[in-house]
Amino acid sequence: MTDNASNANRGLILVNTGDGKGKTTASLGVALRAVGNGFRVLILQFIKGGSAYGELKAIAALQKAGMPIEIRPMGKGFIFHNKETSEADLQAHQKAAREAWQMLTDEVMSDTWDLIIFDEINYAVKFGLLSVEQVVDLLKNKPQRLHVVLTGRDAKPEIVEMADTVTEMRVVKHAYQQGIKAARGIEF
Repeated sequence: MTDNASNANRGLILVNTGDGKGKTTASLGVALRAVGNGFRVLILQFIKGGSAYGELKAIAALQKAGMPIEIRPMGKGFIFHNKETSEADLQAHQKAAREAWQMLTDEVMSDTWDLIIFDEINYAVKFGLLSVEQVVDLLKNKPQRLHVVLTGRDAKPEIVEMADTVTEMRVVKHAYQQGIKAARGIEF
């Protein structure tokens, strides 16, 4: 039997994984709900970089309204879908992942946030930019009250085992399969 009193202040570990669309989108919904409840929220993106994503504009508007939310795109983009990644590109991704990891570790241990989204961290682990052991260790040592969401395909079993909630998105049908390009405001 679970002791609800001892769990009242325990942060949850959520994982959004799978081949289907919606992992980051679902985590942004959690972020929106959390901010609406007065939580301080950080979204750190391990793969995405640049400024073309709609969520960046939306979060900037929330910040202007005084909402306690930040998003930090730290990656170099989705080059791993291309099998012919150059050594220089791989090194750039490795460097970006190390910098993102250091920032994430510092922010987790700062105990400043109520919710931190580790966006696309499962990709960083899958492609060897981070080790699963690093992630598991951080999850074990995070402040007890901190809620976290980890996103990306192919979540490792060790991470799934630690999670309180795991959601697997699966493709039933996707516009891309029909030759439809990614739609602004829907896909990015």
